[in-house]
Amino acid sequence: MTTLTKAPFRADHVGSLLRPESIKQARADFQAEKKSADELYAIETEEITRIVDKQIEVGLEVVTDGEFRRRFWHTDFLEHLNGIEGYVPEHGYRFKGIETEKYTIRNNGKVSFNPNHPFIEDFKVFNKIVDGRAVAKQTIPSPNQLFHPGMMDETVYSDIEIYAKDVIQAYRDAIQAFYDAGVRYLQLDDVYIAGLSSPEKEFPEDGYSREQYIDLALRVINGVLDGKPADLTVTTHLCRGNYQSAYMFSGSYDLIAPTLLAKEKVDGFFLEYDDERSGDFKALAHIPKGGPQVVLGLVTSKSGELEDKEKLKDRIKEATQYIPKEQICLSPQCGFSSTHHGNKLTEEQQWEKLRFIVELSKEIW
Repeated sequence: MTTLTKAPFRADHVGSLLRPESIKQARADFQAEKKSADELYAIETEEITRIVDKQIEVGLEVVTDGEFRRRFWHTDFLEHLNGIEGYVPEHGYRFKGIETEKYTIRNNGKVSFNPNHPFIEDFKVFNKIVDGRAVAKQTIPSPNQLFHPGMMDETVYSDIEIYAKDVIQAYRDAIQAFYDAGVRYLQLDDVYIAGLSSPEKEFPEDGYSREQYIDLALRVINGVLDGKPADLTVTTHLCRGNYQSAYMFSGSYDLIAPTLLAKEKVDGFFLEYDDERSGDFKALAHIPKGGPQVVLGLVTSKSGELEDKEKLKDRIKEATQYIPKEQICLSPQCGFSSTHHGNKLTEEQQWEKLRFIVELSKEIW
């Protein structure tokens, strides 16, 4: 069994890391007009430098900026696209046992990529910090996040297919901009698709059916990836929700497997399999053999307790009933801090989890 030298890696991670107190305080000071935007940015850069070193120290071949410049994993990117705005709704997202902080995005004009999108310059700063010592991964929300019910402005778009065409082009332009900035490993984070696979999700009678939305989601992703640079690795993380250790959806990937897992033209799938609500591995049989890498999220980011190595080895062995061992990688099931609030574990437990994944991957592969 070989060590992978190309992303995704045997030991990978989803992206976000717990925000340190220095960033939380600096952001509060910025909101209170006690610190300037430049001062906040400098503190974020200092902490990103620290956690890049720490990721390399624990043995990871891939590093992220921890999403330290974001409040939420998705809104900060999406609200800087043309035709999308952030706003405070009446309610937050409803998670299991909790309602999130009230903030989201909506369509308010023709969608296109903003060539001055701040994430491009942010990546250049991050990549300079990494300085070739590891692979610098850029994470952004999937274009499918723009298809949640009620998000499209029907006074701007009379047809969801026209809306989809503009979203596809916006993301194609975004991918090219990231590539030109030096990105060679891009991850699309997608809660929307996980929702399509949730049996409890209902669909309005006057709109598309579940099957039609699944087909549209596939066409959007593959449209975005059509013609991407050959040396750009793109993966997708199918997330069931991650907010202060709570989740949004449960259920297996069975409903989307024959379409999305079988036909999505990504280089890898990050799939959540950290507990019983994730379902079994049968959906993996739909992923083409020799096709995308399957990064099994067997290590939870929702608590600090370390998993049992032998049990995880048994689970990976179980997964090989459906997909070859050489096509499997390992990661946490999600990030550690999809929003600025963070999950319920300490920073030291976070690093132990990542170190554990590196050690386990070496034992297995």
